[in-house]
Amino acid sequence: MPGRLIYTFLAALHRLDRTRAGTMPLMDPDFREPISLDLDEDGIGEVARTELPEVRIPCQVEPQTFEQLRMLPSGRAPRTSLDLVMHFRDLERLGLVGTDGRARITTGDRLSGIYTLDGELVLPVQTPPGLFVTESRPTGFGLGLGRARRNLLLVTFSDRAASAS
Repeated sequence: MPGRLIYTFLAALHRLDRTRAGTMPLMDPDFREPISLDLDEDGIGEVARTELPEVRIPCQVEPQTFEQLRMLPSGRAPRTSLDLVMHFRDLERLGLVGTDGRARITTGDRLSGIYTLDGELVLPVQTPPGLFVTESRPTGFGLGLGRARRNLLLVTFSDRAASAS
């Protein structure tokens, strides 16, 4: 696979474990949003999610919106959205590509931070509200000498409540 990332960082990703019971949060039938439960008895409700261990993936960071002012009747709710460009070569090396050739990074996976290649935290992501995968799209089609194929994955993260998807 030709090409490489420029200005490479490491994305700390927590993939949602879709194979275990209790993975999906309880959903409110009326409001269609996750129900927060006080899991650690600290008086603050948390949404129960079962996640796989953190994996750090080389990426190129493309910020779109970072803590944009957004006011709601209940107060300030800043909006953040960013794209990470990942190379399929790195995803394959980390075991994040299925036998069907599709990336195993999917909607609902959570970003916990961006690190330098030396491991220094550059952008911590506070949860809640968190940044979750809202789109995972292969791109870079047609690149390659002699054998054209896709080589990049564009992953969009947005702040939103964790949901059953």
